[in-house]
Amino acid sequence: MTSRRITPGAWAALAAVLAALVIGVLAVMSIQDTTPQGGSPPPAGTDGTGDRPAPTAGAGVPAVPADCPPATVTVATAAELAAALAAPAPGTVIHLADGTYLGNFRATGAGTAGQPITLCGGPGAVLDGGGVEEGYVLHVEQASYWVVQGFTVRNGQKGVMADETDHSVFQGLTIENVGDEGIHLRKFSSDNKVTGNTIRGAGLRKPKFGEGIYIGTAESNWCDVTSCEPDKSDRNEIRGNTVSNTTAESVDIKEGTSAGVLAGNVFDGTGMTEADSWVDVKGRGWQIEANSGRNSPQDGFQTHEIIDGWGTDNVFRGNVAEVNGPGLGYSLKPARDNIVDCSNTASQAGQGLSNITCTS
Repeated sequence: MTSRRITPGAWAALAAVLAALVIGVLAVMSIQDTTPQGGSPPPAGTDGTGDRPAPTAGAGVPAVPADCPPATVTVATAAELAAALAAPAPGTVIHLADGTYLGNFRATGAGTAGQPITLCGGPGAVLDGGGVEEGYVLHVEQASYWVVQGFTVRNGQKGVMADETDHSVFQGLTIENVGDEGIHLRKFSSDNKVTGNTIRGAGLRKPKFGEGIYIGTAESNWCDVTSCEPDKSDRNEIRGNTVSNTTAESVDIKEGTSAGVLAGNVFDGTGMTEADSWVDVKGRGWQIEANSGRNSPQDGFQTHEIIDGWGTDNVFRGNVAEVNGPGLGYSLKPARDNIVDCSNTASQAGQGLSNITCTS
């Protein structure tokens, strides 16, 4: 039997085949390392576990927790709730069992940043004021570091009132069928967050007081509420709320308030009879961003100068105004130092985008 020599070309072909086999084995091992047992490889754009990465800050509305934290106190009657709300200790978690709690309730006391006081329940837990003439359904007063979350508030003169309250969160609430405002931050209530709430049906007692969310106090009431001083309810964040069926503005921001944020909210002005815009900004230095509205009797967003030095330095950016009305998308009268960024849009507005030139 004669021997045959392997030519240089054959050696090169053999080496190429072996290299391809090695690359294929490594690729299979890589897929196995990133595939959950019994599953498929994670889809592109995920964190490798199959879950989408959490959005970065500012990318969307903060999520409202679906469940309450573990309870330290569970209440099931109006009397138990009233007792639990009277100056609870830091870290207390008051859980509302499903059911109707009839009356007006006052919450007071100081939590801390690390140990807030929490009042929490599901939508089936209902605080019912008993009628649209019947006071504040929930009055949070002289309080700090509270979390008020998840339940339903209805049938009072006002839904949720916060006086002298700071560093607190009102989130995931359903507020409906109230005589005046849905949520009101007042009397030097600063550094609070109002997020992810649904407000529907305000103004059943006096339509001109039927705002969805109300920040501060009108100058005409300063002597009654804040010893004749401006109501400096400052640095409040109003984000991701849905407001509809109000007789007055979806959001009214009063003179005396400064440096707040109004972002990512949705407004529907259908049924609005005592206002001519979804948002009226009389404060100073507010950021009004990424809100959307539809169906206004006149304008989408407005500013007003009630007293000198207020109604200015407000910035409107990235808002969407489907006005369906005769006015402007953004009415700044007088213009003062307010800014309408060119990222804002307006449609079906009889007078167009704004009375001032937008800024790029």
